[in-house]
Amino acid sequence: MSKPKQMVEELLSLCGVSINGANSWDMQVKDERLFARVLRDKSLGLGESYMDGWWSCTRVDEFICRILRAQLDKKVKANWKLLAPMALSLAFNRQSRMRSKEVAERHYDLGNDLFLSFLDPYNQYSCAYFNGTDDLNQAQINKMELICRKLDLKPTDHVLDIGFGWGGLGRYMAEHYQCRVSGVNISEEQIQFAQEFCKGLPVEIIRADYRDVKGTFDKIVSVGMFEHVGRKNYRRFMEVAHRALKDDGIFLLHTIGNNKSQRTSDPWINKYIFPNGELPSIAQITKAVEGLFVVEDLHNLGPHYEKTLMAWHERFQNAWPNLRDKYDERFKRMWEYYLLSCAGAFRARDIQIWQFVLTKTGAQQPNCRY
Repeated sequence: MSKPKQMVEELLSLCGVSINGANSWDMQVKDERLFARVLRDKSLGLGESYMDGWWSCTRVDEFICRILRAQLDKKVKANWKLLAPMALSLAFNRQSRMRSKEVAERHYDLGNDLFLSFLDPYNQYSCAYFNGTDDLNQAQINKMELICRKLDLKPTDHVLDIGFGWGGLGRYMAEHYQCRVSGVNISEEQIQFAQEFCKGLPVEIIRADYRDVKGTFDKIVSVGMFEHVGRKNYRRFMEVAHRALKDDGIFLLHTIGNNKSQRTSDPWINKYIFPNGELPSIAQITKAVEGLFVVEDLHNLGPHYEKTLMAWHERFQNAWPNLRDKYDERFKRMWEYYLLSCAGAFRARDIQIWQFVLTKTGAQQPNCRY
């Protein structure tokens, strides 16, 4: 047995995973170059070798969950090449105005056919709320309704949605609460879709960076966008929201988060899924809001994102026959690894999903119904 294979086997045994074993979470190895690659490149090598077909697993989500629970990633010494992004993040603002469009171009503009193939009718590309239901479509309505109640929406409200996506939340708020919505977005694919999706409703779509927001609003919401802001810009983001929110307004921030403050993101996710993304910690968020906002409520929805991702994966697999002419098999393996590995990370409690309800310092406590 080669030394790299022996080392990987010993590591995996710590979390109950076997190589070529009979359990659904066991790794089935098809190319033994995998072992040296994983030891050298850690999570980047693990994800890339899956994309290359060097290994497979019936339950990738459970495989990743077990690895993270056992903290095996901390037991393998990092390759010096993987430290370069960390050094660059210390020296440069990877989420500057100039670089902010990279994630839109490389991820959100991949094609509406891809995303709409597995999302719900309101095209919610964020954590659903499986409260009293196992159905994804209803769970996404539950999530939007929860947000609206936390914002204490009224027909007279003008809402700013920072991020906006394909316009589903904006449409829901306009339809069900008769309020006016202004959405800020930089993804061309999403903007084009949202313009038609929200047609006839009091919904305005602004093609702009969040830093260019003008005007004041009764309520502000941002769902699944803060992960692209970056720690060097957290305070700036909060200052923009503070300036745009009326004194008696409410701001809801919905974001994936890390259990501890970090200076970089997972190398595989950064390279293939969300370039320049960073997951904030609670400490980083609360530091960014200090002196600007009062934290009225903090809600952890982590277990709901595991279920959301598993539902997306099932729908993606069912939709694949209609996508395969545009996307190749390596892309398919990349996308399923993305969805399943993230589901495993949430199941392992390695990452979280938070909703912060924020008001301006000195404002009265809001009458949020939740």
